[in-house]
Amino acid sequence: MQKFFDKFVDYLPHIVAALIIYIGGLIAMKIVIKIMNKGMNVKRVDKTLHKFVTSVVHVSMMVLILVMVLSALQVSTSSIIAAIGAAGLAIGLALQNSLSNVAGGFIILLTKTFKIGDYISINNVEGYVDSISILQTTILTMENKRVSIPNKMVTESIVINFTAQQKRRLELRFNIAYEDDHKKAMSIILAVLNTHPDIIDVPDEPMCVMEAHADSSIVLLMRAWLPTEKYWPTRYDVIQKVKEQFDREGITIPFQQVEMHIKNS
Repeated sequence: MQKFFDKFVDYLPHIVAALIIYIGGLIAMKIVIKIMNKGMNVKRVDKTLHKFVTSVVHVSMMVLILVMVLSALQVSTSSIIAAIGAAGLAIGLALQNSLSNVAGGFIILLTKTFKIGDYISINNVEGYVDSISILQTTILTMENKRVSIPNKMVTESIVINFTAQQKRRLELRFNIAYEDDHKKAMSIILAVLNTHPDIIDVPDEPMCVMEAHADSSIVLLMRAWLPTEKYWPTRYDVIQKVKEQFDREGITIPFQQVEMHIKNS
């Protein structure tokens, strides 16, 4: 017990030094990240790059602090490097998919396919980009569901970015009865579009044409341009106003009908 106590007393300064390094390292890391965040905010760095760089710096500094703590505990530096190399090789073999996700994160940042706040669609999942971390991209759906997609899957999938452009074209189809005046219905739709405050005439003016003769109705196609951020409220508003005007003018939106002919033998 005496020998153990003497060794503990001799080793105690190293334990204290390791604790000081660990606590001081955490404090230093917070200060560095805070200064870095302020600098990127001043330079208005993209939010996507901002969060990604912060996560990389956080992981890197934690590894550095761990190495310094082990060194303070008199663990051989060569042993630390060898252990890190062996661990890196083992982790690399075991976590190939994770490393692919890390590479995917860098690809997303470099290609700028989308950024935080964009409304995108990946593998039939639609929503606003909430974050892009080292391993995954997080999307918040319209129902406020949190969906995490591995970065590797993102880079290998078809990505639709609905908010990449400042303008977006609204395309709607309205079915009317064959007995109704299609020219009148088209003029009603155009009147709704031309008087709507969010519809613009650049690059093209609003249009409405007869698209098809369906089984139970005539299909009218309308197209109009509007600011991207106004897309959803304008879409719902146009649909409602067209329906209200159709009701006032006696334009019918028919149910699906089937015409049967009975042949007597």
